[in-house]
Amino acid sequence: MSSKRGLPTGIKMRHDSHYVEELAKTQRTVGKVLPIDKIAPNPDQPRTEIGDLTELTNSIKQNGVLEPLLVKPIGDGTWMIIAGERRWRASNLAGLTEVPCIEFDIDEKTIAEIALIENLQRKDLTLWEEADGLAYLAERFEYTHEEIAKKIGKSRTTVTESMAIAGLPEAIRAKCFAAEITAKSALLEVARQFDEQAMHDFLDNLGKNKPKRDEIRRAARPDKKSKESPAALHQDSTNNADLFRYESADKEFSLEIRFNKPDKYDKRDVLRALKEVFDDTKSQ
Repeated sequence: MSSKRGLPTGIKMRHDSHYVEELAKTQRTVGKVLPIDKIAPNPDQPRTEIGDLTELTNSIKQNGVLEPLLVKPIGDGTWMIIAGERRWRASNLAGLTEVPCIEFDIDEKTIAEIALIENLQRKDLTLWEEADGLAYLAERFEYTHEEIAKKIGKSRTTVTESMAIAGLPEAIRAKCFAAEITAKSALLEVARQFDEQAMHDFLDNLGKNKPKRDEIRRAARPDKKSKESPAALHQDSTNNADLFRYESADKEFSLEIRFNKPDKYDKRDVLRALKEVFDDTKSQ
């Protein structure tokens, strides 16, 4: 059977429709019952925290596995899980020796897409797992943010924001964990700092106690009165307090940034804006 590349043309995964139903309509599949010890997890599964399986295990003991696992044959009479690792683990705990499966002969790219889509639709992923899963698709298969957004049924802005969080350095992640910063909006404020040192300084200024979301926002947008004046930042000669202008030394390009805010901008605002433009342009 020949492998097919990518999700079927025209398929747009939606959160109110399960991926199995959509994919089965367009792929050749084989339903079968397989020995549980011949099935292995996907090493690239985006979810790293399996969670409590007690409730699922009890349900399987009472009712069996109501939804088949998706698997791919990998040779020697073994299969790899594409989707359904929690059901597989719970089935082991329930003492089952075999489980119902749907076999797909698909390539690595499609496996990665399905594994991520399933977890996104079920909302089983943590913020970090979702961000790292999207980053994996982008890096491993060279998808643009726009392509990923279409595949998972989310906006491009949402994907770009997740990528920004995925790009946080390990040391910054560790500080965020230690400070119990878990809200997406708060992590984005950290990611929008100009460089890693600025991220460290930003987090250090928040203190070690768990900061509230409003405190993080205020730290990211401090009072401008005591900050560097816009005049020192090439403020527009027409005295527009919301317009930043820059012209390169060799006169080969010029740049304008207009801030949609009533108060005057400062150096931090300019750096944040430039970084956002850079990250967004790079992703296209």
